[in-house]
Amino acid sequence: MKTLKIISVLAIGAVLTLSCAQEKKINQPEGITKAQVDSASYAVGISLGSMLKQANFGDLNMPELYKAIEDMMGGKTLKFDEMKANEIIQNFAVKRQEASGAENKAAGEKFLAENGKKDSVVTTESGLQYKIITPGSEIKPTAEDTVEVNYKGTLLDGTEFDSSYTRGQAAKFPLNGVIKGWIEGLQLVGEGGKINLYLPADLAYGAQQAGPNIAPNSTLIFEVELLKVYKAVPAPEKKTK
Repeated sequence: MKTLKIISVLAIGAVLTLSCAQEKKINQPEGITKAQVDSASYAVGISLGSMLKQANFGDLNMPELYKAIEDMMGGKTLKFDEMKANEIIQNFAVKRQEASGAENKAAGEKFLAENGKKDSVVTTESGLQYKIITPGSEIKPTAEDTVEVNYKGTLLDGTEFDSSYTRGQAAKFPLNGVIKGWIEGLQLVGEGGKINLYLPADLAYGAQQAGPNIAPNSTLIFEVELLKVYKAVPAPEKKTK
């Protein structure tokens, strides 16, 4: 796993930096202040903590983590070697993903079952649910067209994970280059219209972790304004001799 390799490298960097910091308390090189060492140590901690958070390990036993670093730095006997440590990390990450995916799948199914009962919500054969806020014009995109949209994406608990509004810039992309739920959903609204999309995991990012905020099997909610449809230009016919 690429993420685990990065974490391993960063963890080694953290150990080396902290080891140097400890040595400098005894014999600190000229020109290096305690404040600089403290700041560098905290900065390494931020980087390491950020990577651990993105890896979605959940709540770790921090005293055990600190003890492992201290044992490694102090040359003490470790509970297991680094090869075994990497194996444990990978197995734990897989278990975490499986458990998170099962929990999110159940929550998504429950939400969609209730949401689908609302009069304004339509469920398609694929499982996509949508609600037309504003129908827009008669110009609707096909999968081959390019669209320009403003949108906001949230999790079931209301957490916003992406938004063109927040970035202050609309997004423009070929419709057939995005997730299945968007390809289907945006063809249901006209240019200038607005639609809410409720995507089961198999129409979104499936059983994989998608960045730091979208856990496996997450049901996603999107509010989308279709600003402009750029119709695909047909490829010129080849002339035959």
